[in-house]
Parts: sequence; C-alpha cells; structure tokens
Amino acid sequence: MAKEADEEPTGDDMEAVTAAVLTASRVLVAISARSLAAAEDKVTLPQFRMLLVVGQDETKLVTLADKLGVNPSTAMRMAGRLAVAGLLKREVNPQNRRETLLRLTDNGRRIVEEVTSRRKEEIAAILTRMPASQRQALITAMREFNDAASEPPARIAFPLGWPGPSS
Repeated sequence: MAKEADEEPTGDDMEAVTAAVLTASRVLVAISARSLAAAEDKVTLPQFRMLLVVGQDETKLVTLADKLGVNPSTAMRMAGRLAVAGLLKREVNPQNRRETLLRLTDNGRRIVEEVTSRRKEEIAAILTRMPASQRQALITAMREFNDAASEPPARIAFPLGWPGPSS
C-alpha cells in the first residue's frame, strides 16, 4: 500500500530513516571537505584522518594502521610523508625498540585544531537554525546511532572526527 504524500514517516519506515541519514551524511561530508580545503595544500583527507587519530594520544604505528583500516606498510609511508612535512614525529618506543611511536608536532596539532574549529563553526551555524527541542532530540538520536555503529564518543577537542578513545 502506498503512503499518502502528506503522511509523516515513522521511525519504523527504514527507507525514510535511511534516506534522512544519507542526506545528513552528504551534509557532513561537504562540511568536512570545506573545513579541510584551507589545509589541502598541506595534507590530504587520508593524511588528515591520520593526524586526527594520532592527535588522540601517542600511538604505535601498528595500532594506527589498525584504526585506519590500512596495512602497516601503508601507515608507515603515510607517517613518513607527514614526518617530512613536519606534522608528525616518529620515535622508537623505549620499552620495545621494534615499535615506532607517533605523535603530532605543534604544526600538526595546529592543522587539526584549525580544521576542527572550522568544522565546528559550520555545524554550529546549521544547528542554531534548528529549534532547541529538535537539537535535544538530535543528541539522543545521534548517540543511539553511534552506539549502534560501535563508534566511541568523540572527545570535545575532536567533534565529528574519526576514531578516538572514549571520553
């Protein structure tokens, strides 16, 4: 049976929910792309993602590769390029000399902060155009969505960033 054109979809209408989430994902991807545009001469999107993950805490190369879903040799090449650019620092782990530890340099941290700040500003501008009650409902819905996806909460410093530790 077809729905009436003016009938409001319910939460059980998987097609309507999926379409709404896909539309929101396009908005968020566009915001991410625009926020990274100013840093594009310095880093690519995959490199920025690496900086985000490393920025959460000092990271082992193997752990980073796992979090990014790439093999360790790919992560090593990406980290090497970021190190040459002065955005990432590689060190031998003093507790295990076979491991490489990665951390952001001041320049790497500055890029992450600038891009994240632009992203926050653009998202906040959209959210201010929503009624407060709908923003509260969005918090609840997004927490449930993230939980269902097994995505840990973003720390305040990296809203809508890629994987990081729980707060």
